[in-house]
Amino acid sequence: MRTLFSPDNTIMNIIGKIGLGIYLNLLWAIFSIPVITCGAATTALFKSCRYVISDQGGGVTSVFFSAFKSNFKQSTIAWLILLVLGAVLGCDGYVLYHMRFSSTFWTLLTAVFFVALAAFAIILMYIFPLMANYENTIPAMFKNSLMIGMRFLICTVLMAAIYAGMGFLIVQVFTPLIFFGEGVCVLLCSWLLENILKQLDAAGSEDADASEISGDDEAGVIDINASVENKDDV
Repeated sequence: MRTLFSPDNTIMNIIGKIGLGIYLNLLWAIFSIPVITCGAATTALFKSCRYVISDQGGGVTSVFFSAFKSNFKQSTIAWLILLVLGAVLGCDGYVLYHMRFSSTFWTLLTAVFFVALAAFAIILMYIFPLMANYENTIPAMFKNSLMIGMRFLICTVLMAAIYAGMGFLIVQVFTPLIFFGEGVCVLLCSWLLENILKQLDAAGSEDADASEISGDDEAGVIDINASVENKDDV
């Protein structure tokens, strides 16, 4: 019995992480109420969940607040851009659905729409975890989100399945899951992203070393064109 409730027990460790995910979801929900702050809250949620996944102990509340504050401006701008793009895609989808007819032109437009929708979804899944962990310009964040999402396609598909699965459970099975669904989703996605982020950390360190040797101030994310700087703000 002592072993079962020991902090070192795998089951208890998982339950503890899920509990922290639920708690962080409550913080995320509260700070997302104004809607405009949802981007900063999501960035803070990813930062806090990575902290939980890496077993760095307590203090997730301070990590959340610190990440929310330090990323507020950039995350809010990115979130507003995503809202506009999402609204445009939503209108396009509505128009395409209601003007559907059998023609090559409509088929082409629909194909372009689904490609754009897939790109939007990839950026939406990756941009906030990248903002939580790296310094970069907003255009570079969008570009890197898309390219990393396409490079690590299996992870991207699994993340999409997690969000879709939780959405199905909330809508069709048990609506109260909404009160902790986002936190658990981000916790699972953070676990999936950990190896990718470690590769980015390693690539960033190599690029920084190369820049110091060559005297060049520009570095790259793995083999992607825009530079990143690892955040150590917690």
